[in-house]
Amino acid sequence: MKPLALHDLHAELGAKFAELNGCEVAAHYRDATAEYRAMRESAGLIDLGYRSRLCVLGQDRLRFLHGQVTNDVNRLQVGQGCYAALVSAKGKMVSDLNIYRLQNELLLDFEPGYAAGVSDRLAKYVIADDVEIADVAPLYGMLGVIGPRAAEVCRRVGFPGAEPAREFGVATHASSPWGEVYVAQRARGGLPGFDLFVPADACGAAFGAVSGSVRDAGGRACGRDALEVLRVEFGAPRFGADMDETNLPPEAGLEKAAISYAKGCYIGQEIIARVRTYGQVAKRLRGLDFGEGLEAPPPGRTKLTRDGKDVGYATSAVLSPRFGHWIGLGYVRREAEGTGGEITMDIQGTSIAVRLAKRPFLDPDASFTAA
Repeated sequence: MKPLALHDLHAELGAKFAELNGCEVAAHYRDATAEYRAMRESAGLIDLGYRSRLCVLGQDRLRFLHGQVTNDVNRLQVGQGCYAALVSAKGKMVSDLNIYRLQNELLLDFEPGYAAGVSDRLAKYVIADDVEIADVAPLYGMLGVIGPRAAEVCRRVGFPGAEPAREFGVATHASSPWGEVYVAQRARGGLPGFDLFVPADACGAAFGAVSGSVRDAGGRACGRDALEVLRVEFGAPRFGADMDETNLPPEAGLEKAAISYAKGCYIGQEIIARVRTYGQVAKRLRGLDFGEGLEAPPPGRTKLTRDGKDVGYATSAVLSPRFGHWIGLGYVRREAEGTGGEITMDIQGTSIAVRLAKRPFLDPDASFTAA
């Protein structure tokens, strides 16, 4: 397991650690429910240093990446970003990506454990291009400030440009106390937030300073467990859990957030365009409400059935403080979404009724991007 760079700092704060895709994460600091409430009501600070981070450099970087991902990278100005999917030639997902255009590079932020796969997939199509792909995770740590008071926290520690109106906006702060820091507007779990990319050797000092500002705002340090609850409540899919190399992006509902149908050609574009032209996908990601019947998270890909027939599978499940019971995400075949017949999930011989729910659970009219 790859340890967190700030492991000792988190251990001193009482963190309990867990593993995600071969990477260590701070799961919680003894009270995940209090951490959940801090992010929902004030602000939480979370060490996101476990996530993957690559930079695409070279004179051809913009044109090259534009031809590799599902969203329109060419339109980005310096200081702007977008959410996108990286897919295979058959349109299947390799990863989802947060993309930020900096002055001299494109910064890619995505789920842990996939840096080698994403790098290899991109490098495969670097032929005569002036493009270099660099793993910058060892050079830069990553801190997330999440919650309604996140912008206030960032301003208090010297980042005055942190305003909630600029989703995926990214500002460079060259003269911060911790060296050159990049501050990106990034909502997570439906809550306003900012990701701070901090030089590795100053990340501990930055964590301490931001933690103090978070406490002043009524918040606290938070672990990944609480963030996962917020993510599922919001209905945002996570690569490696709710979408993987077997999925087309439209199956996970990424059309509005991650796909430009006007940008022209990219690797896998023909397949995704065909899905749009000729009809809906055979299955799609839905919210799952397990009601009071579930007492523990089901194993991954637990089957969903209707009238004895397989109609899908669950992908994520959390115990929601907001609802007081387990909710989750999962894929349901299109023909099973109509009325008639109860959808159930079998857990060790016990049949659990499953209600299909809209995503996000909390605001059906909101759009989402992956957390």
